[in-house]
Amino acid sequence: MSLSAGEVVKLARSAERLTSLDFFDQLFEGFQELHGDRLYGDDPAIVGGVAYLDNKPVTVIGVQKGANLKENMERNFGQPNPEGYRKALRLMKQAEKFGRPVICFVNTPGAFCGVEAEERGEGEAIARNLLEMSDLKVPILSIITGEGGSGGALALAVADEVWMMEHSIYAILSPEGFASILWKDGKRSEEAAELMKITAAELLELAVIDKIIPETFRGESLSQSKILRMFKKSLIETLEKLCKYSTEELIELRYQRFRKF
Repeated sequence: MSLSAGEVVKLARSAERLTSLDFFDQLFEGFQELHGDRLYGDDPAIVGGVAYLDNKPVTVIGVQKGANLKENMERNFGQPNPEGYRKALRLMKQAEKFGRPVICFVNTPGAFCGVEAEERGEGEAIARNLLEMSDLKVPILSIITGEGGSGGALALAVADEVWMMEHSIYAILSPEGFASILWKDGKRSEEAAELMKITAAELLELAVIDKIIPETFRGESLSQSKILRMFKKSLIETLEKLCKYSTEELIELRYQRFRKF
């Protein structure tokens, strides 16, 4: 039995979902975290560094939420500041320099909208990531693992392929925000979620994303180990395919992917 969009939203936001650091630990080997944007500071809402996948070096970047209230407060509930996006871009440009593919894990309700974030150039930082990722000279994979909210998610999702976990969402804003704008009533969020086409199945049908990582089979939940095995196999196969393209082919295909929208 398929879930409603409102039910998927709740699953996408569940504190029990694997975080980016969990994925780094379970999908890769030898992860070495790197810190700071070399301009302002280190944003704990975005983590990243160098790791190995199938004995090949890759750069991994992810939005980090916490598993409890204390961790979420430390990670700003997965809402990055400008220095987080600039850290991510620094790691991407480093990956380009050394020829490493980039893999991004996205789980954010959106970029932090506080006054201090705006003062430090939140919009410019997001826009710069979109610009630089569009012609980065190495393969980029982005996976929506929970919430993919607005420009805060897109800033890590201008990729050669964009995937979603089965119980994740990807949207221009939250269902609550959509309902507040459309009906002046945030309580109609479940109704809004049905209209917005934000689930993985809907977005795959619209060709906004390229692949769904299944979390269930015939209505039954898959074990975490099974999900991770399939996930890792798909990552290895896809990166092997993308690495065969020349730089010019890679950038042109990425351009055409987003141009069709």
